[in-house]
Amino acid sequence: MRVDQSVMVSTEQQQECIRVGMLLARLRLARQVKQAEAALRAGLSRNTAYRLEKGDPGIALGQVLRYLAAISPGSSLLDLLAEKDPALLALSAREKTRRVRDLTAAELEELDF
Repeated sequence: MRVDQSVMVSTEQQQECIRVGMLLARLRLARQVKQAEAALRAGLSRNTAYRLEKGDPGIALGQVLRYLAAISPGSSLLDLLAEKDPALLALSAREKTRRVRDLTAAELEELDF
């Protein structure tokens, strides 16, 4: 009989699963790896990779570690949680908002149509 793990875990534990899944998805995007490719490298189905990235608590820890190794070889789960990966740091820097300067008179003239 199959047990729904989301019913069996506390709200805090569910939030932790979601955070790990979100970090894996961000790392995969930062390293520009397609989800299907990462799943194939890890020996998982694409559906399992999707569930993993959504924070499904029913995914086995071994599958999480294999998926992490497929995305970022040599990284540990602790590195992922600490967000130490250079690709994650670069993604965060790109996502930061930047100050916008006012356009110069010449730029305004050029845009005027």
